[in-house]
This record gives sequence, structure tokens and C-alpha cells, in this order.
Amino acid sequence: SVTAADTQRDPRAADRKDLIASVKALEMKLGFRRTKNFRKESAAGAVAYRCYYTGKLELPDSYAGLQLAAGTKEGCTVDEKKFDVFFYPLDANASGKTPVSSALTREPLERFLVVVPHEDFHANKRLGKLPAAWGEASATLMGFLTAAEVARQQFGEKSEVYQNLRREPDLFARKSDIINSYHVQLSTLYAAMHAGQISERDALAQKKQAFDELAHACMAINPAPKSFNRCPAANNNAGLAFDATYTKYYPMMYQIYLAEGRALKPTLDAVNVALRKAVSSGGMAN
Repeated sequence: SVTAADTQRDPRAADRKDLIASVKALEMKLGFRRTKNFRKESAAGAVAYRCYYTGKLELPDSYAGLQLAAGTKEGCTVDEKKFDVFFYPLDANASGKTPVSSALTREPLERFLVVVPHEDFHANKRLGKLPAAWGEASATLMGFLTAAEVARQQFGEKSEVYQNLRREPDLFARKSDIINSYHVQLSTLYAAMHAGQISERDALAQKKQAFDELAHACMAINPAPKSFNRCPAANNNAGLAFDATYTKYYPMMYQIYLAEGRALKPTLDAVNVALRKAVSSGGMAN
């Protein structure tokens, strides 16, 4: 008999509403908390335009530590000579009722399939009790795995979409190692400057070199991922702090995924155990 995984539907012709329904159906089986995300469509190009920024020699631990101003579709008005700025048009968010923006419908199918479960996983009650970095790391992994399973069911195991999504957890692990390493390196540099151990001029020169190296390292990730950027969207402190929110605890999530044999449901169960332990320990990694 022919199973869903053996079908050869054309992913490019797939109806996005049907795919959302398929994602939601799988989420229900997995025990995701139900949301009203992606029920409606929006003609807007983005659900919001945000301007994240921070000092030239300041590197917050996550996007929660960045300063934030409203932007427009034209961009930001924050002075880039004074601050490191990251302009971010959101194609979705975890509001609980985020619409399907026109920007999201134009995204590659792999990213579209990842964004839906990523935002829905944020409804997990434990994440409201934890720093943002826990939520982004766990939602990132569960977004990849849920999206891959939907692609397998809808388009088959031999489909390019499924094969691409299967690689995403590994590729993001490589990105995480790079981002986390440079975040530590630059945080140490700025601390030394603020402690008077090196001059501001030298710190800025070393900063430039580090970001040049970071750009080279992340662009070397091959094959190129399909649902996320290899490098920070802004190659500066604001972009690095933003991406570090997603990567800080991802290595831990990735090790759980490997320990559970790369299987979706066992990984989800183990991630929930890790989140429960994190809540009981006040958000500190063990």
C-alpha cells in the first residue's frame, strides 16, 4: 500500500493554508499548547518593524538586553554612527494570534514550515517562566523537527524539502558554535576595555577584526541552510546579541536531540523535561 510518505506531491504547488492545517494537526498530536497563530492572513509586508540597537562597545546576552525603537518599512531612524543597529521586519511573532503576513507567504517553503511550529511552541507554559534564550533555543529545534515531519508526510522522504529540513538541526548547531564563540570573545574584549586594560581605539580595531572573522566563519557553513540565515542579519553587536538569544542554549537542545536518536516525539519529551528542570533551577543551565 502507498503511504503519505511515498507520495510525490509538488511542494511548489502546495497550498500554504493546507500546510498550516497539517502543522497544526501534528502539533495537536504532539501535545503543543493550542494557539490562534496563523488563522488569519494579513496584507501587511510584516507584522512589525523593529529597530534593535546597542552601544558600539556593548554586547548584551540576548535581544532582551538590546534597546528597541519602532521602525517603518523604510527602516530605522536610530543613528548608526552612535549605535550598532539591527533593523528587523518580523514576518511572524509569538503573540498567540500572529497572522500569516505577506512576507511569510513569500518565504521559501522550508522557512514557512519552520516558522509556524516555532512560534506555536512559544506557547509552552514553561517558557513564560524562563529567559528568552531558553524559549528561542527550544522553539528553534522543535520548529525544525516538526517542519521536517510535516514535509515527510506531505511530500515524501525523497523530496528536496524534507531532505533540506532534515539537515537544519545540524547546520544550526554549527552556526550556534560560531555565534556563541564570538559572543564570548567580544564580551571579553569589551569588558577589558571598560576595565581600562586596553584603549577604546584598540578595542574598536579588534572588534572589526572579530566581526570580519565571524562573517567568514558563518558563510563557510555548507550546504547553506534553507530556513535561517547562516550569519547574523546585522554584522554588529546588535545582530550578534539577537542571534545569541537563539544559539546560547541550542547546543544543549541539540545534544538532547542526538541522545534521543533524532526522533521527534522523544526529543520533544526530553526537551520538556529539560525546561521543567530549568524552571525549578531558576533558568540556570546545569
